[in-house]
Formats: sequence, structure tokens, C-alpha cells
Amino acid sequence: MKILPPVSVEARRLLPSPWDMLAAVLVLGFIVLFADISRSLVQPLSNITGHELSLNPAYLPGYAARTGLRMLIALWVSLAFTFTYATWAAKSPRAGTLLVPLLDILQSVPILGFISVTVVWFLSLSPGRIFGAELAAVFAIFTSQAWNMAFSFYQSLRTVPEELTEAGRMFGLNAWARFWRIEAPFAMPPLVWNMMMSMSGGWFFVTLSEAISVGNTTIALPGIGSYIAVAIAARDLTAILYAIGAMLVVILIYDQLLFRPLVAWADRFRIDNEQAEAPPQSSVLTMLKRSKLIDWLTGPFEAAIRWSYHWQPPQFGRIAAHEYDDRIANIIWYILLGLIGSYGLFRVWAFAHANLTWGDLAMAFGLGLITMMRVIVLIALASLVWTPIGVYIGLRPRLSRIVQPVAQFLAAFPANILFPIAVSLIVLWGLNADIWLSPLMVLGTQWYILFNVIAGASAMPRELRDAADNLGISGWLWWKKVALPAVFPYYVTGATTASGGSWNATIVADVESWVNDTLHAHALGAYIAEATVKGNFRHVVLGIAMMSFFVVVMNRIFWRPLYWYAERKYRLT
Repeated sequence: MKILPPVSVEARRLLPSPWDMLAAVLVLGFIVLFADISRSLVQPLSNITGHELSLNPAYLPGYAARTGLRMLIALWVSLAFTFTYATWAAKSPRAGTLLVPLLDILQSVPILGFISVTVVWFLSLSPGRIFGAELAAVFAIFTSQAWNMAFSFYQSLRTVPEELTEAGRMFGLNAWARFWRIEAPFAMPPLVWNMMMSMSGGWFFVTLSEAISVGNTTIALPGIGSYIAVAIAARDLTAILYAIGAMLVVILIYDQLLFRPLVAWADRFRIDNEQAEAPPQSSVLTMLKRSKLIDWLTGPFEAAIRWSYHWQPPQFGRIAAHEYDDRIANIIWYILLGLIGSYGLFRVWAFAHANLTWGDLAMAFGLGLITMMRVIVLIALASLVWTPIGVYIGLRPRLSRIVQPVAQFLAAFPANILFPIAVSLIVLWGLNADIWLSPLMVLGTQWYILFNVIAGASAMPRELRDAADNLGISGWLWWKKVALPAVFPYYVTGATTASGGSWNATIVADVESWVNDTLHAHALGAYIAEATVKGNFRHVVLGIAMMSFFVVVMNRIFWRPLYWYAERKYRLT
């Protein structure tokens, strides 16, 4: 028998490992999927009018792949938006005076409002082709994901422990390097949890984003959202169950291939001095770490990041006192804000004067007050339920790994599937629609509170818990002095986003129909929904403007002071 010579170490390094084979399969599979779906972008727009969608479950895998890719692209765009917009707002107090209120307004504008304004523009980018409709769908999903992530990153950047920043200065890091090596890693654990919530929250509006109406034309992009819309219209319960199953598969794939590796990777940025009792694990992350193929693909990007540490972008990270001392720049800035605000008020006054009466304003304002009271009560109840549950889960890593995909599925579960059941029960028992349609508003938004509280509890320093144990702190005193202060900044982020999302969801929840029964709540959401159906553009604009007004007022008089309070009192310094 011929004995082969042993393989040298240098040769073994050149041979592909099992990890390289797995990585190659994943990378090539994604490229093939992306290329296959991209071929459909040049097809005529007339091919997706909605009549071609089939409820045959054999088409569901393809529909699920399309929806999953749209949501992934929207998540990438949301991440890019987060790292630019939220960083600018946090780093520049002057810009923050405009960007933070603008973010409040953006999260309050309903998805329906974004679609009605932007869809024609996106379609004009690719006349007669599906590509424009795909861009409109991705943008609609983006508007359901980005604001939550931006608020989370902004809050984290504002609460970076001062000793971490000082350590970066001692090591000679400039502002750009401190951002990528200290501030962004500190913000990463809560950002990852909010990315999961944003992805899950996108499912709530996936029906609106994939089924688009432009005038008398209906565009139904192939996807799970359109499939659900057709199934609900056909009252096909079996098809709805098939869609839920396909959605569960997509969520599990995302959990295993994206979010679980991200959670395990972000655990390295915890500010504990001790190793976690049960650090999160991910076989996909292990594969990425051990694969030479991934090292080869990501090497140039890593080298570019390291090179950028020696580069200081102009004005990046300037929060020093001399920025405030620049009185001339401040005066110019506030003059510009005043001019922009004055022009905006003039346009609003001109539109209202030409199209609206005082009765219209009074009705919209009164409906806005009713909706505001409903949102306040619902957020308070959701906070009482999910805050202690989130703390309990976040402090137990093993339980957190079990709950993570379950919570994602519950958050992603399309609440509009439950609406017909709710309508039937309300009609059967003769209940008040104004009261019992209200819980439908928070079915998809209450999870923002849970995910952010879990992130806050997971980031609680081990030393803080050990100190509480050594001092014998327990019961309500432990909640008051340890748990609630530790998660309070994260809770404020989640509650703020949940509040804005509840206002957004009121359009979907306030008018519900099933068979011959239609329920209308006396609220601003029903006002906007009915005006949209009737094509009453002036009432649609009035309703959206009034909704934005109430959200901004709530944020300025309640949520924004809570942000400042959390930054000042519960910052880890």
C-alpha cells in the first residue's frame, strides 16, 4: 500500500475547510436568490395588477423569498439611515434641535401617508416597469423600521458612560475612531434588539407595502403581504394559515442566519467586567469566524475601517462648549429655522384657508384628543405588563435565547388577521367599538416596549446586580433602586416608539369589516381611513397633519423630558 506524504501546514491553510464550504453555500445561495428576483424588476408593471396572485400554497416559497428580500433591503437602508441621522442629531446640539422633532413627526406620519405621497414618484423612476413599484414597497417597509432604530441609537449615543469616552481620549483616539470603537459598540446590543423589533414591526404593514393603489390602478407585488390581503378578501382561512406558516419559516430563517449571530456578536460589547453566565451562541457566527472565505471577502472592508481611524471628518463629534460660544453661527441657524418654520406655517395657512373650515379643524382636533387618550391608556397598560416581563427575560440569558424567536414571531404576527375575529365578537356581544377596537392599536406596537426592556436588562452590569445581592436588596426596593433605573433609558425609547406606532396603527384598527359587519371608532384613524376611501385629499392631509401635531406635542411635553431625565439621572457614569 502506498503511503501518501503528510500535508504540510502551508498546504492545509490553502485547502477549503468545512466552514468555507458552508459559507460558500450561503453566499452563493443569496446571490442566486437576489439575481433570480432581480430579473423580474424589468417586467411590465401591468403584470402585477393583483389578478395574477394565486392562493395556491405552491407559490408561497417564492412569495416568501420576495418579501424576505424586500424587508432585508429595507433593514439595510434603515441601518444606514440610523448611523447617519441619529449620529448627527446626537453629536450636534444645533442640528438636534431640528432633527429630533423631525424624527418625531416622521414616526407619526402613517404608512398610508408615505405611500400616497411617494408612490407616484417611485413609479416615475422606472416608467412601466416593476422596479418602481419595488422601490415604493421597500420605502414603505423602511418607514416602519427606521424610526425605532434611530431613536434607540440616538438614546445610546446620548448615554455613553463618560469614563469610556475619557478612556478613548487617553488612548489618543480622535472623534471618528471613538465613534466606531467606543460609542457604536456601546450602542450595539440595544440596536440589535431594535433591529429585530423593526424587522418584526415591518410585518404589521407588509400588506399595505405590497398592495399599492394608485388612482384606479392596483399594484399587488408577489409576496406574503399580498397573499394575506387576497386571502382575507376571499375569506379563505386555509390560505391565511398557509401564509402564517410561511411567515414563521421566514422569521426562523432570519433568526438563525441574521439575528442570533448578531446577538451573539453584540454580547462582546457588554460593559460587564465578568463573562456572562450563559453567553449567547450561534453556529452561523462560528462559521463566519472560522471561514477563510469570509475573511477574504471582508478583509478590504476591515482594512478601510482601520485606515479611517486616522482620518478626522470635518466637524465630526464637536460637542464642545465653543460650539455654543459661536453666537453668530447660532443666530444664523435659528434665523434659518425661523424662516423655514414661517414658510411652512404660511403654506399650511394657505392650504387650510383655501380648503378647510373651522368646523373641519374642530372635528379633527376633537378626534385627535380622543385618540390621544386611547394611546395614553394603552401604552400605560402595555408598560405595566411588559416591563416586568422584559426585565425577567433580560436577566436570564438562557431564557432570552428561547424567547427571542417566539417574541419575534408574536411581534411579526400580522394583527389584521385577528381583526375579523375581533369584529365578530364585538358585534356578537354588542360591545362599544370605541373601546374594544382600541386594543387592536397596540397588538403590533407593544413589542417595542418588551424588546427594549429586554435589551436594557441584558445590558445591566453584573457588578450592579452583585452589589444589590450583597446589600440584601430585594422586593420592591430592588425594582425601585436597581431594575427600573437600569432599564429606564431603554424603556423610554421603546415606549416613545410604541406610542408613535400606535398612532400609526390607528388607521388600520379604527375601521374594520368582516362579512356584512363594519365597525367605526370615533377617532382620528377612522377619519383618515374614510377620507382616503372617499378620495377626500384635503381631509387626508388634515388628518395626517393633526396626527403629527399631537405626536409632536406628546413627545415634547412628556417623552422628551423623560429622555433628558434618563440621560441626567440614570446614565452609567
